[in-house]
Amino acid sequence: MSSGTAWDQSLRQEARSRFDRLGLPSRKNEAWHYTDLSQLDLAAYGLAEPMPAVIADPVALHLRNGFLCGVPPLPDGVTLERLEASAAGQALVGRLLPVDDRPVIALNAGLFTDAMVLRVAAGARVRAPVNILWESLADEGAVQFHQRLLVLLEQDAHLTLVETQRGQGPSFSTRVAEFQLAPAAVLQHVLVQDDSLDAVHLGSSAVVLAENSAYHGTLLQLGGRLARHELHALLDGSGALLSQRGATVALGRQHLDNTTRLVHRAPSCQSRQLFKTVLGDHGHGVFQGSVLVERSAQKTNAHQLSRALMLSDRAAMDNKPELEIYADDVKCGHGATIGDIDRQQLFYLQARGIDAPRARQLLIEAFLAEVLDPVTDPSLRRHLTALISARVSGLGAEAAA
Repeated sequence: MSSGTAWDQSLRQEARSRFDRLGLPSRKNEAWHYTDLSQLDLAAYGLAEPMPAVIADPVALHLRNGFLCGVPPLPDGVTLERLEASAAGQALVGRLLPVDDRPVIALNAGLFTDAMVLRVAAGARVRAPVNILWESLADEGAVQFHQRLLVLLEQDAHLTLVETQRGQGPSFSTRVAEFQLAPAAVLQHVLVQDDSLDAVHLGSSAVVLAENSAYHGTLLQLGGRLARHELHALLDGSGALLSQRGATVALGRQHLDNTTRLVHRAPSCQSRQLFKTVLGDHGHGVFQGSVLVERSAQKTNAHQLSRALMLSDRAAMDNKPELEIYADDVKCGHGATIGDIDRQQLFYLQARGIDAPRARQLLIEAFLAEVLDPVTDPSLRRHLTALISARVSGLGAEAAA
């Protein structure tokens, strides 16, 4: 845990008090209507303890069960501090995503362990991706841990950040990441949730964009028994751009939830959201997308689209797109579609000698591939493509059965 400073104690005490009052969210909470946590028994998950020294990942900031165990050499212009040693971090943590009436955020703020502050200097153009590996290991029973990250991009800084959540065994974890982008800063953010299929993982990202800054997000939701990712974004400077794409694969009895809340406050900003979900077996997918355009945000251009591919009549998908607009000079739209594999496309491939299972597999992978279009780094794109291919492997044959 962080040191027992007055600042630390005040933050944790307030957060724990808020969580004790709120408890885990249930369907009575509108934002959690499709993902009910009220029956989750937190007492069944023991709080993680620091783990013995291990060989850390040589290319990633490596945390195990919430504790930092390895820091590789960082590129020029990038610095890392623990939150307890960062004055700037202490001034900002919890400001971008306050506790308010958010019980999971309160739980994280009350119990997080090794919180990190990642800063990119003004004008730095970081070419190689910076990697963070969040790893869960439940060797001796179900484990609980809470992760915290603050990323600060100074003016005209450019960074590619890749976060990976993976694990073994039953666990309950939360992750809260706050991103502040100064004017003209550009962040490409790739987040891979590939946790154990026995895990419950609740992730939240908050992004505040200043004038002419840009956030390009790519999210893969592949693992977890129950997992949810929230994106909270504030477009606070004119000319800001936010792009978020997500690929979700829910099989077996997985329940995977993508929830976004975007606020357009400044004029002449753009936001684009595209989420694609593949559902098989008894998989359950959720997309909730809310866009608020305030009166000051004239000339806003905002669009969101959720598309789901249903491979089983036992699967379920909940879509809830929302637009709330108070400006009068805007271009905004949303859409949601649910369907099976296109029979004409399937016929086209089979007519060229590709058998039905292989044709279905190709169409499933092609359906999700569009999500990776913004990823320009060749090795990173190959890695993400391989993760998706491995997760959907064999679905073509199952869908044909």
